[in-house]
Amino acid sequence: MKTKLLTSLLVIGSLLAPVAAIAADTTERHADRAHPMTWVKDSMITTKIKAKLAAEHPGSMKHIRVDTDKDGVVWMTGTANNQEEINQAVTTARNTAGVKSVWSDITIQNDK
Repeated sequence: MKTKLLTSLLVIGSLLAPVAAIAADTTERHADRAHPMTWVKDSMITTKIKAKLAAEHPGSMKHIRVDTDKDGVVWMTGTANNQEEINQAVTTARNTAGVKSVWSDITIQNDK
């Protein structure tokens, strides 16, 4: 009886170990993100970039989405009318205070 109980506990423990490891890793990576000031800083960077883009390119801004992570990395997605608009949007983001790097997945919109 004790052998069956011990074996069952060992099997259950080995099945739950990866779940505990993943939970600990996720909590550690997102610990700063939960802090309100980190979220405000990220939002301020995103807002600054969006305001600059709206002032420079009012027509195409509605097709570009901007997000900033806790490390100051800006992620840009969406569509633009041409490569020049993509380059200008990325340059605008790079020249914004607090931005460490910019990742762009903006594509050229095909009007067919």
